[in-house]
Amino acid sequence: MNVREDTVSTDPWGRVDEDGTVYVRTADGERAVGSWQAGEAEEALAYFHRKYDELAGQVQLLEQRVKGTDLSPAQAESSIVKLREAVAEAHAVGDLGALTGRLDALTELVGKRREEVKAAREQARTEAKAVKERIVDEAERIADETTHWKSGGERLRQLVEEWKAAERADRVTEAALWKRLSAARTAFAKRRKAYFAGLDQQREGVRATKERIVAEAEELAASTDWGATASAYRELMQRWKSAGRASREVEDDLWNRFKAAQDQFFQARSAVFAERDASLAANASAKEELLAEAEKIVPVSDARGSRAALRGILERWEAVGPVPREQRDRLEGGLRKIDDAVRKAEEAEWKRSNPEARARAQSTVDQLRSSIAQLETRLAKAQAAGRAKDVKEAEEAIEARRSWLEEAERTLAEFS
Repeated sequence: MNVREDTVSTDPWGRVDEDGTVYVRTADGERAVGSWQAGEAEEALAYFHRKYDELAGQVQLLEQRVKGTDLSPAQAESSIVKLREAVAEAHAVGDLGALTGRLDALTELVGKRREEVKAAREQARTEAKAVKERIVDEAERIADETTHWKSGGERLRQLVEEWKAAERADRVTEAALWKRLSAARTAFAKRRKAYFAGLDQQREGVRATKERIVAEAEELAASTDWGATASAYRELMQRWKSAGRASREVEDDLWNRFKAAQDQFFQARSAVFAERDASLAANASAKEELLAEAEKIVPVSDARGSRAALRGILERWEAVGPVPREQRDRLEGGLRKIDDAVRKAEEAEWKRSNPEARARAQSTVDQLRSSIAQLETRLAKAQAAGRAKDVKEAEEAIEARRSWLEEAERTLAEFS
C-alpha cells in the first residue's frame, strides 16, 4: 500500500516519502532508515520513534551504570563503542545527534574514571607497601628479640598469612620486602634451634635446684606451725616455678615428691581446722535462728520498720561469732538477700516520694494521650477518605501508643 501524498510527514527529526521510504534528519543530512508500506505516515514515524526510544533507553541505562555502579572503565568504553555503532547505523527517527553527544559526555566521564582508578591503584600499592613494611619490621623484631618461641613462631606464621592477604605493591618492592621477611623467619628458626640445643645443659642445673626444694618440703611435712609453714610452702612453690624445667622424667618424679610432702601438711592442717569448725556448730545454729527471724521481714511492707528490725538482728548476728566455712556463704548470703530486699523497698519508697520523677511520669502519660488523640483524628480522616494504607498505619501507631500508655499509667500509679 502506497503512502498518500497528503500524509507525508514533516516531523522535525524525519519524514516519510511518497513511496513509503522513511528518512531521519541528522547534522550530516538525511538518511534512509526504512520503508513503510502498511499504513499512514504518522504510524511509520511512530514506529521508528519507538526504535529511537529503545536506543535512547540503552544510552540512559549505560549512563546510570557508569554513574551509579562500579562498572570498570574498560567495560564502559566497550559498551560506549557498541552504542556508537548502533546510533550511527540506527534504523530510527529521533535526535540521534543528542544520543551521540551523550555518549561523548560518557566517554569523557569514563576517561576521568580511568584516571581515578589509576590513582586509586597507585594509592593501593602505596598502602600495600606500608602494610608489608610493617609486617617485615615486626618479623625482624621477632627474629632479633623474641624468646617466647611458641608465640613467636605462631606470630611469624600469622604475619605470612597477613602478607598473603594484603594487596600487592610494585614488583621490585614486593621482591625486596619478601626477601627480608624470609631472612627474618630463617634467623628466628636458627636462634630457636640454638636455644633448645643448650637447654639440656640448663636442665641439669634445674634438677639440682628442685631436689633442694623437695628436701625442704619434706622436712616441713610434719610441722604443726600452720601459718608459718603454709607461707613457707607458698615460697617453695614460687621457687619451684621460677627454677625452670628439668627433663620430663626427672620433673615428674620431683613434683610427685614435692606434692606428697605438701599434701601431708595441708591434710593435717585441714583435719585440725575441721575439728575446730565442729566447735562452731553452736554458732551456726544460732545464726540459723536469726536468719529465720530475718526472713519474716520479707515481703517488706514498712521499709523503715523493717530496717530497724534488721539492724537489731545484725547486731545479734555479729555477737554470735564465726561459723564453719561450709555454712558461712549460705548463711551470709541468706541475710544479704533480706538486706537487699529492705534496701530495694527503701529505694522504692524514696522513688514514690520523688516529685520530679512523678512529674516526669505525668508528662509521659499526657504526651501519649495527646498523641493518641491526634492519631485518632488522623484515622478518622483516612477512613472517611478511603485511604486504606493510611488507615492501617494510623491503627498500628494507635495500638503501639496505647500499649505505651498502659505502661506509663502503671508507672504513674506507683506514685499514688
